[in-house]
Amino acid sequence: MKVIFDKSVPGRRGVAPEPGHLGESARIPDNFRRRQSAALPELSELDVVRHFTELSRKNFGVDNGFYPLGSCTMKYNPGFTEQIAADEGFAALHPLLPQLPGGEVLVQGALEVLYECGRLLSKICGMAAFTMQPLAGAHGELTGVMIMAAYHADHGNQKRRILIADSAHGTNPASAAIAGFEVESIPSDREGVMDVKALSKTISDDVAGVMLTCPNTLGLFNRHIAEIARMVHEVDGLMYCDGANLNALLGIAQPAAIGFDIIHVNLHKTFATPHGGGGPGAGPVGVVERLVDYLPVSLVRKRPDGSYGLDYDMPKSIGYIAPFYGNFAVIVKAYAYMLRLGGEGLRRVAQMAVLNANYVRCELSGHYDFPYDRVCMHECVLSAARQARSGVKALDIAKALMDRGFHPPTMYFPTIVEEALMIEPTETESKETLDAFIAAMVEIAELVEKDPEAVKSAPRTTPVGRLDEKRAATKPDTSCLCGE
Repeated sequence: MKVIFDKSVPGRRGVAPEPGHLGESARIPDNFRRRQSAALPELSELDVVRHFTELSRKNFGVDNGFYPLGSCTMKYNPGFTEQIAADEGFAALHPLLPQLPGGEVLVQGALEVLYECGRLLSKICGMAAFTMQPLAGAHGELTGVMIMAAYHADHGNQKRRILIADSAHGTNPASAAIAGFEVESIPSDREGVMDVKALSKTISDDVAGVMLTCPNTLGLFNRHIAEIARMVHEVDGLMYCDGANLNALLGIAQPAAIGFDIIHVNLHKTFATPHGGGGPGAGPVGVVERLVDYLPVSLVRKRPDGSYGLDYDMPKSIGYIAPFYGNFAVIVKAYAYMLRLGGEGLRRVAQMAVLNANYVRCELSGHYDFPYDRVCMHECVLSAARQARSGVKALDIAKALMDRGFHPPTMYFPTIVEEALMIEPTETESKETLDAFIAAMVEIAELVEKDPEAVKSAPRTTPVGRLDEKRAATKPDTSCLCGE
C-alpha cells in the first residue's frame, strides 16, 4: 500500500471551504501561522476516503480477530453498552450544571448511576464503599496508596515502607513512590507467588502495607494470602489489591473476605469498556469500613427521601483526585454491563475465563515450558526458553503468530519468567477459536525444531515486515519526511 504522499498529484484538489467563508474572527493570527505552506498531499476527496478506509482494514482489533494479550484490557465490548452511554440523557450532560438554591443537585440520574455502580462494586469486592473518581488503573493505585498514607498519618504511625511482589505491574512501585513510600520487592517462591518466608523476614512496624495483584500477574492464586494478610495486619499495615485480574474472582471470592483493605478495579479490564490506544479507562477504588473517611471528596450519598446528593463533609479525605467525577461514560457502560449479566452472569464470566486459560495451558504444556505448571486462573504464562536454545525468542514466536492471523500475546512479562508469553483467552472466546490459536502455537513450536530461521524471519504476510527494533529504540528518527 502506498503512503498518502506517494498518491499525491500536483494540482489535484478535494472540497475545501474558501477562507473568506469563515469570517475575519476565525482568521489565525499571523504570528501563529507557518511562514511557508505545509507540504500536504494533493488528492481528490475520493482518494482520501479510499486511502483511510484501506488503512482501517489493516488494523487489528477484537472485532476481527483473537486478541490474547494478558493483564491488559477488556476483550469483549458489547454494543449495547455503547448505545446506553450515547443516550442523550447521559452524553449531553454538562459537568457544571448548577445546584438549585436549596442545594438540590439537578443531575439525579447521573448521581444514581454513580451511587448504584459503586454499590454493586462494593458487593462484588466485599468493600464498604467506593469512589468512582480515578481515571485509570494506575490512577486508582495512586489513590489507594494515598488513602493508605492518610490512614497512617491520622493514627500517628511512622510508616515508610510498602512491600511489593517481584512479579507486580510496574505501576505498583511507581504509585507507592509517588505517594512518598520506600518500595521493597519481595521475591516469588517455587509456586510463583509472594514468598511468605521472605515476607516474614522483612515485615516490621515501619511497613505501611503490601500491594498484591490477586490473582497475580502469572495468573496464579496465592494460597498463603490469608497468612500474608494476618502478618501485615499485625503491624497495623494495610493490604492493597491490584484489581487488574478481578476477572478471575467475580462472584466467587470477595477481595475483602480474603484479607484486602483497599482495591482498585479496572472497569476497562473487567466490565465491558474498550481501552484501545490507552483510554479512556476508569479505576474506582474500594475500601473497608475503617478507611471510608479517607476516600476522595466528594461521595455520592442516597438521602432518606430517595434522592441523591454529594457529601463534602469529609475532613479526613485525601481531597480531589480527578476533575468532576471521573470518566462518567465508562462508568455508565460498566453499570449497564453488570445489570445485564447479574450476579450469576458475572460468576459465569470468571468460571469461563479460568476454564479457557487452563485449556490453553494444558494443550500447550507439551510444546512450551511452564515454569509454574499448576492450575492457573484467567491467564497463563509460558516460557519460550526451550525454543530460545534454537535461537528463537519469544518475540519471534509473537511475530510468527501475526503471519497466522493472531494478535501476539503479552511478551516478556512478568520479568521473572524467561522468554515469557502471557496468554489471556478471556471468557468470551469459543473453543474453535482457542483450538485454532493452539494449533498455530503448536505449528510454530514444531517449525522451530525443523527450520528456526523461518520463524526468525516472520512476519512475511503483514503490510510491514520485520523491523530493526534495536535501531528504532536506540536511534529513533523522529524527523518529518513529509513532502521530501
